[in-house]
Amino acid sequence: MRSPGVLAFDVDGVLTDGRLSYGPAGPSQAFDAHDGAGLIELRRNGFTVALISFRDLVSTRMRARDLGIQLLFLGCTDKEAAFRDLCSFAGVDPGRSLFMGDDRMDIPALKIAGYPACPADAHRDVREICRIRTSRPGGAGAVREIADLVLSGGLA
Repeated sequence: MRSPGVLAFDVDGVLTDGRLSYGPAGPSQAFDAHDGAGLIELRRNGFTVALISFRDLVSTRMRARDLGIQLLFLGCTDKEAAFRDLCSFAGVDPGRSLFMGDDRMDIPALKIAGYPACPADAHRDVREICRIRTSRPGGAGAVREIADLVLSGGLA
C-alpha cells in the first residue's frame, strides 16, 4: 500500500463551504477547525500539503500561514498545470498524488491525480470521476476525513 506523494486541496468548496462574505476589506471565507487540525497532522507526519485555488484572498493566505502550509498556488486558472508543477517541484508523479476538488474547474487536475478526491457536496461531474468521495461536505469535515484516511494508511 502506498501513500500519496503530494496532497493538494482546492479551497472554495473544499476547505470552505463555498460561500464568500463581502465586507469593506473585500471577500473572505470561513474555515473548519477540524479540517485545519487534519492538515496540521498531515504536515507533522511528513506529508507535502499544498493549496491550489482560483481565488487569491487574504483569508486563504492567513489560513495557510496558521496551518504552516507554504506551497500555495493562488489566483490559479489552470489547476492541472499548477498540480503538475507542484508534483514536479516535490519530485513526485501526479499519479502518486492526491488532489481534492469540488467543481468542474478542478476536473483536469483530478483526472491526472492518482487519488482524485471530492467532498460529498461536489458537483455531480466531479463526483463521477473521483475515486474518493467523502461523506462530509466541503468546509465541514471533508478535508479531515481525507486526512484521517491518509494517516490510517487507508489509501491503496
